[in-house]
Amino acid sequence: MSITNAYHRKDGRWEGRIPQGKSDSGRRKFKYIFARTKEEVLRRMEQIRQISRPDTACCKTLRDIYFEWFSSAKHRIKGSTAANYTMKAHKHILPAFGEKPVSSITQDDVYAFIADKRKSGFSERYIADIVVLLKSIFKYAAAAYHIFTPLDGLRLPKRKRADIRLLDKEEQERLQRYISANHDPGTLGTALAVSTGIRIGELCALQWKDIDLEKRILTVSKTMQRIQSPSDTARTKLIITDPKSESSRRKIPIPDCMIAFLRRFKSSPEDYVLSGTSRPIEPRTMQYRFSRILKNANLPSVHFHALRHIFASTCIRLGFDVKSLSEILGHSSVEITLNRYVHSSFEQKQAYMKQLAFSF
Repeated sequence: MSITNAYHRKDGRWEGRIPQGKSDSGRRKFKYIFARTKEEVLRRMEQIRQISRPDTACCKTLRDIYFEWFSSAKHRIKGSTAANYTMKAHKHILPAFGEKPVSSITQDDVYAFIADKRKSGFSERYIADIVVLLKSIFKYAAAAYHIFTPLDGLRLPKRKRADIRLLDKEEQERLQRYISANHDPGTLGTALAVSTGIRIGELCALQWKDIDLEKRILTVSKTMQRIQSPSDTARTKLIITDPKSESSRRKIPIPDCMIAFLRRFKSSPEDYVLSGTSRPIEPRTMQYRFSRILKNANLPSVHFHALRHIFASTCIRLGFDVKSLSEILGHSSVEITLNRYVHSSFEQKQAYMKQLAFSF
């Protein structure tokens, strides 16, 4: 059982809903509370909460619950995910709620926490990720101790996607000319990203055994990232792990324009493509190389990830079907491809509109 928000009805009254499990048909059931004011609804719901709460839950702090949950969850998740959870919990959640009895935390406490994070300058996306983690902790508490969770019905504003600065057509051509005139590991990595859409972590983890120049296939089977380290001697560590998701495991056909470039740098199967040795370079090093390329080519500063967007938009412009493009990018759905990675230029829109031929 858990308490949701109070809602202002059209008839002027306030309504609160308390989930009561599910019916035989699987539909959720609720107990409804009505009052003239929001405060009265919340007070009556809190009374039900106090009556229904087991005494054993009172002595459990959120810190206790977090470590119980994490000791179980860490065996089911990737090391990078566990490190991310640890960082967010220790940096944000535990300082705010760690010493509070988990059953005493209210939805207003959570909203105040969110407001504080916004005031501190954190993005809506980052805050939402923290709240998702908090929900997982409370979901465990609700199942293990039958407590109310204040996160049921919690409303976060829709995330606003930041506009990504891309290179326009002329700038893309200038980048291609620079790469053509300067063949080195940095331009090789840039060319691979813009011609295959590969992510920077996947690119850095790429070894020559993952590239079959005869069959012209690039295999993505791992990724590289820097994560928080539990060790006292280092704050972070570099890891090579499974890709972002199962759909990220994929085979990408290598375009003809990359074959000669790749042959020029090819080395032993165990060597990493970007370093040419048995030791890899990490994503931030590749980002530095890319930044230097942009500066030398007199181009505006853009993030390396912009190359993935440029690849996707170019493919759409050339007539790729979205399903094929989605699989090349390693997306779990075509909606992600269309909503996040396909950008049309105003010139392209003009060209489309000129094809209209109404008789007025």
